[in-house]
Amino acid sequence: MEVKASATFQRVSPRKARLVTDLIKGKSAEEAIALLEHLPKGSALTIGRVVRSAVANAENNFNLTLENLYVKRATADEGPRMKRIWMRGRGRRDVKLHRTSHITVVVDEKES
Repeated sequence: MEVKASATFQRVSPRKARLVTDLIKGKSAEEAIALLEHLPKGSALTIGRVVRSAVANAENNFNLTLENLYVKRATADEGPRMKRIWMRGRGRRDVKLHRTSHITVVVDEKES
């Protein structure tokens, strides 16, 4: 049974978050959590929280155990961009884009 959790409007670039989500796809839930705790990427903390949330949803709502779960899908989709003004020299300005992402993790039970 697929169980999912998501975190929306996270202040991390989707391109940087996809580097981390690609690492945990197909791994067991325990292995993914351990990997994310020790990964030196900024988005690993946020994605780790989403994985733990998906595991908690599976345990509390569907009576599944952590040992039988694996990460079926992990995606980092693009959210809205916040546009801010960045002042430059000689009275000019540029637009600075702060990208956000919607992170979704789907865990499923291993086939016995």
